[in-house]
Amino acid sequence: MPEQRSITDKGGTMRLGTYPCDLLKGSLAHRAYGQTSILERHRHRFEVNNAYREALESKGLMATGVSPNGELVEIMETVEHPFMLGVQFHPELRSRPNRPHPLFQGFIAAAKATLREGAQPALPL
Repeated sequence: MPEQRSITDKGGTMRLGTYPCDLLKGSLAHRAYGQTSILERHRHRFEVNNAYREALESKGLMATGVSPNGELVEIMETVEHPFMLGVQFHPELRSRPNRPHPLFQGFIAAAKATLREGAQPALPL
């Protein structure tokens, strides 16, 4: 819209392309990837507000993947669940039919392990 052309502050910084991420050793993400440093593709304007990071972590939601400078949270997960993990990037952009993304493989492995351990299966749709 013509009246918006002069607006330069759009409430965030567009992250587009591949960015590095450092993983916390022993985390779900670290176990899924098998390494401590990864590269992932982004396309968003969002980020975790670091002012809330301590409060989130005090409730069990841990930042387990961060930018190399520690400023941007890329991955958060909880230790209270077999595989609850949220990411800022798009793992589907690196997944292929013959080579699924490590996080998708980790999710399926966790689901299979949960069923083997006797968890109640999901209700049919």
